[in-house]
Parts: sequence; structure tokens; C-alpha cells
Amino acid sequence: MSTPGLLAATLAVLTATACNPFHREQAVEMSAQDETLNSRWHANLASPGGLAGAVQMSGSASMAPDTDGNHTIVTLELANATPGGLHPWGLHRGQCGMGTDYGLFGSSNAYEAVAVDGSGRATGTATIDREIPRAGDYFVVVNASTANSRTVVACGNLASPTR
Repeated sequence: MSTPGLLAATLAVLTATACNPFHREQAVEMSAQDETLNSRWHANLASPGGLAGAVQMSGSASMAPDTDGNHTIVTLELANATPGGLHPWGLHRGQCGMGTDYGLFGSSNAYEAVAVDGSGRATGTATIDREIPRAGDYFVVVNASTANSRTVVACGNLASPTR
């Protein structure tokens, strides 16, 4: 076979294998870590409208299963808080400001008050001795202080994970 013929045959074989309509690669590969991400609930936190001009906190919260699936991890990130502040917080059943607070999710001992740093930021994590809920209404609430636990300074409703 001549060189141009050999080159044409090689090129034809390569083209046929590269464009093979029957060859399929796996579109998406899921790992155990991805499964946790697909089980995460999210919330954006903001100060109630009644505190406009006085307090304008913002932040986020999430709820996700731990690696063994037997506990729920709740995280909180606050911004624009007063430096030096100490704020109790927790995950509740119900919705922010709707008069539907059906109580704390888990033990109150799991939620340690968050301390605000010099830049107005605070973070907290709570491990709850329950499996993550599959459905329902949940919200994260941040209170003014231990002495003033009835005043809500930030709140956010959690959105359930997409399935």
C-alpha cells in the first residue's frame, strides 16, 4: 500500500473510532461527598424589617447530614454584626416571623452562642443527634443576646435540597 493510501486508511480508522455513536462515557459520576451536597438545606439570613436602621445583619445558614448520616450539622455565618457581640442562635421548626415557631430542632446545648469578631463576622456549628429531616419547614434565628433572647436580630428560612 502506498504512503498516501496508508495515511488515508489510518485517518479513516481514527475518525471512525473518535466519532463512534455507540461509544458512551458516563455523564456524571457521583461520590459520597456529592450525596451530602445534594442533601444540604440552605438559608439566607437578614435582620427583620422592624430593625431597619438599627441592625442590618446578613448571613447564611445550612443544614446537612454528617458523614455517617446519623447526625445533622447546622452551620451559621453572620456578617455586619456589632463587633464584640455574643448572639444565641438555633434551628427551629416553622417559618421566620409567621407565628409558626414549633420549637428548637435538637437540644439547646448543641447551639453555642456565636462571638462577633472585630470585622463584624461570626460563625457557628451545631451537631444535632438526629438524622437530617427529609421534609418540613425550618428556619435559623439569631437573637440579640442571652439577656435579650426574645429580640430576633437575624432570621432565615431554609430551602430544602433539590432532588
